Amino acid sequence: MEQISLQDREILRELAEKKLAYANSPRNEEILKQWNALGNGKREAPTVRLLYSNFVAEAVVPRMRCTGEAARRLEDALLRSMTGRELFDDDTPISPTFDIRIGPRVNPFGIEPQRVRDLKTGGYHIEPVIEDLEEEIEKLEGGSFHFNRQAFLDQKAQAEEVFGDILPARFLMNPLSGSMTNPLVHLMGMENYYMAMYDCPETLHKVMDMATTIFERCYDYLEQEGLLLPTCGISPLHQESFAFNHELPTDKATKTTDCWGFLESQETTAVSPETFGEFVFPYQDRLVKRFGLLSYGCCERVDAIWPDYLSKWENLRKLSVSPFNNEDQVGEYLRGSNVIYYSKPRADLVTHPGPLDEDALRRDFKRVCTAASGCLFEIAQREVMTLRGDMERGRRYVQIAKECVQEYWKP
Repeated sequence: MEQISLQDREILRELAEKKLAYANSPRNEEILKQWNALGNGKREAPTVRLLYSNFVAEAVVPRMRCTGEAARRLEDALLRSMTGRELFDDDTPISPTFDIRIGPRVNPFGIEPQRVRDLKTGGYHIEPVIEDLEEEIEKLEGGSFHFNRQAFLDQKAQAEEVFGDILPARFLMNPLSGSMTNPLVHLMGMENYYMAMYDCPETLHKVMDMATTIFERCYDYLEQEGLLLPTCGISPLHQESFAFNHELPTDKATKTTDCWGFLESQETTAVSPETFGEFVFPYQDRLVKRFGLLSYGCCERVDAIWPDYLSKWENLRKLSVSPFNNEDQVGEYLRGSNVIYYSKPRADLVTHPGPLDEDALRRDFKRVCTAASGCLFEIAQREVMTLRGDMERGRRYVQIAKECVQEYWKP
């Protein structure tokens, strides 16, 4: 294990003290009340956050001071856990612990994609490694999963050795995941994937069954090896949310139905609901039966597939609602239900050059808050690629969002 210098150790302990202060603050207590109310199905005070994961180079890296590689990994984790509150004063809950996210790495198809990335924009181009699914299906038969226990134990030991007397280290489990269309498109390309629905539907069904079986085997392994952890409270959910709820066990998890799961299928947002129902829903449905609660969606449209498909899942508790949806329609679907309207507003209004257009922001938030009135409501501004180096811009954005929630959202 790499040694950490005295200078880096002092920096890390200082950050641990800062995190502990945030965790024990009256403000954090208020935020935890908001999240617990949301998790208990109460329409009281929606949470608002600005998520920095796509502009870490602006929000986190400039604040790093450690020099050693191991120290910088710990510093990065500590800074990330406080970024939303420290820079933007948003509703990010903070725990009095150093949290280490654990979970298996699943490769449902056994081969790696080839992508050409643009380092300036963060975009990429897929170079298909599967051109003809029917002829090359055997390439996809090596799906696997791996759980690196020792790596997680080493992380915990190092954190405890440096600042465990301030922030105890603890493991938190990532939600159970089961994304299939995303890794498949990264191997085939979108055009080849869509054409396969027409050219070789039976083969595509075989491929989806193969991937589903890998995830099911992974869930079985986690149960058999006693590797499951409760997914409650500040425990993470995909789409950068949290697992607050009142339905799952908080002390231990022995089977996957004790845990949150996450599914999405952005890649099929352009097909008809019937096509989604044929090629995706049956396989997702198999996995949903293994989850205690479900969080669904990324940036895809969910409005079109709600009536005949998503609405059938009784354990669905969080639905991602991006601007590509008819947000008013989704609000109608979720109003009065126990499913959280997880709003991801337009990112361009905070990323565009020049000063914030506060009037445009208020108009957009009024629209979103009106659509989500009567729903359990959570706002998370994702897909922000830059704040153009101006963190105060993010703080003002959050302030405007909260003002609009107070003015326009109705429980």
